[in-house]
Amino acid sequence: MTHVVSEACIRCKYTDCVDVCPVDCFREGPNMLVIDPDECIDCAVCIPECPVNAIYAEEDLPSNQLAFIKLNAELAVADGWKSITKRKPALPDADEWKDKTDKIGELVR
Repeated sequence: MTHVVSEACIRCKYTDCVDVCPVDCFREGPNMLVIDPDECIDCAVCIPECPVNAIYAEEDLPSNQLAFIKLNAELAVADGWKSITKRKPALPDADEWKDKTDKIGELVR
């Protein structure tokens, strides 16, 4: 099993989670983070660090977020999605987006 970053991360991209990851499994895109399932060791230390509750154990992912299992795996190896290991500021308008839903159309690949 692995952990999955869900839709809640889109247009927020808080990076509190990357500081605690012991294996550097996070990848950064333009407006979202994903978890590389081949690197994740299922330790769960990232879950409580996310201020928007965007990270789930794969088996706990809400049914309306199941597409993010495949999306995390795909984007983790996509061109331009690089490893992120140090916390950085969230996107400038993250606070405006943190409570919004149905943000998949906002994802920049």
